[in-house]
Amino acid sequence: MRGIYKYFGGVHALENVDFELYPQEIVALVGDNGAGKSTLIKIISGVYTADRGEIYLEGKRIQIQSPSDARALGIETVYQELALVETRDVAANFFLGREPTKGRSGIFIDKKKVEEVTVRTLKKLSITLPSLRTAVRYLSGGQRQALAVGRAIAWGRKIIIMDEPTAALGVEESRKVLGLVRQLKEHGASVIVISHNLRHVFSVAERIIVLRGGKRIGSKLKSETSGDEIVKLITGAELI
Repeated sequence: MRGIYKYFGGVHALENVDFELYPQEIVALVGDNGAGKSTLIKIISGVYTADRGEIYLEGKRIQIQSPSDARALGIETVYQELALVETRDVAANFFLGREPTKGRSGIFIDKKKVEEVTVRTLKKLSITLPSLRTAVRYLSGGQRQALAVGRAIAWGRKIIIMDEPTAALGVEESRKVLGLVRQLKEHGASVIVISHNLRHVFSVAERIIVLRGGKRIGSKLKSETSGDEIVKLITGAELI
């Protein structure tokens, strides 16, 4: 992404922001509330369109006008709200409107294929859930995150955006979810992680991009920075 601008009335939500993501890389996007993180990922995922700027994927300039455009390009966002239907079971939530069908009419859901894909993906990611028939409302926060991540992998996504993946999770569930983030890379995906938890950021990210006031302040390799430096970039303390 080059020179991205986004305005909401007189508010400059993003101003001349560059953003890059390399194959099988885990990048963390950090900044205080209002820094522009959510706006940037919503442009990548097709919820918003940039007012100015260019977006490239694998060297080709692309247009992302809607979430369906993003999905067609292999981009999936796992939002903090997760977009799961609590009254439906694990297998049903794996597809949600993209169910495979059978028969000439194409109106009958192929439940066997639904279960096969769900089981295969959960096994590949070493995700353990009570049952495919368990309603989502009975799953823990970590199990819900795992389900949402598994769904993204099942659809063969190249880029997976994870919005606050460990928010409201306990220590053990956070550890498991962070392990899943690492597995996404192993399975060929590039990952963008948005998080306020710098300890979690440093445990998974290879590179950290800092936004402040709608501008890109810096990009640091994890191996060449520290938590203190990132905090200073986030808060602007380096200017004092």
